[in-house]
Amino acid sequence: MINKVLIVDDDPEIMEWLSTDLKLSGFQTDSASDGIEGLQKSQNGNYDVIILDVMMPKMDGFEVCKNLRKSVKTKDTPIILLTAKGTLEDKVIGFGAGADDYLVKPFDIQELLVRMRALMRRTGYVKPSNEEVLESGDLKLYPDSLEVNVENKLIKLTPTEFEILYCLMQHINQAVKLTTLLNEVWGYDSDEDVRMVRVHIGGLRNKIEPNPKYPKYLHTVTNVGYKLVPWGE
Repeated sequence: MINKVLIVDDDPEIMEWLSTDLKLSGFQTDSASDGIEGLQKSQNGNYDVIILDVMMPKMDGFEVCKNLRKSVKTKDTPIILLTAKGTLEDKVIGFGAGADDYLVKPFDIQELLVRMRALMRRTGYVKPSNEEVLESGDLKLYPDSLEVNVENKLIKLTPTEFEILYCLMQHINQAVKLTTLLNEVWGYDSDEDVRMVRVHIGGLRNKIEPNPKYPKYLHTVTNVGYKLVPWGE
């Protein structure tokens, strides 16, 4: 099966470069030159990945991303943001809007391909059994709907937040290294991207913790990574 990619970018040179290289790598591509057109095309096609520029006319990438996550059609579609800004604040905004990954321009096409394939692998092809329900204290995780029940309250997670929590729930009360999370969730290991894990952990805490500043489920293990601690057992 040929995977379809939607590229949303107002720079025609970047659009042509990405379209050409992705086609050579075996993907089918479609394109949009602004955020509104990108949203419209996303609802009319079945895309395996959406590559989304941040700075665009009519509607920026952050707003497009938020709208994509609100749509039933694209709520689980992997989204990669492209931007000239690589600050932690920008990444926090992007992940908060629902993005799964973040690439800073300029970037190498091979790096993009690695990240695209990792996203497709974990959000489309390598998923736990739909009938499986994982439990840890007051936490219940439902793989099919990407939802978690915390103290009888149902919470919707992004695909990336779900995969991080799923990974941690395989290692209850065990410290999981940042590099291990990168390998198991994103499919690659890079010390430069450990901040990306921390940003997603922050988003996950905001959703499942009663007080994110004093987490009772997701504990930080200094100089190592994170540990999921059962609560309510």
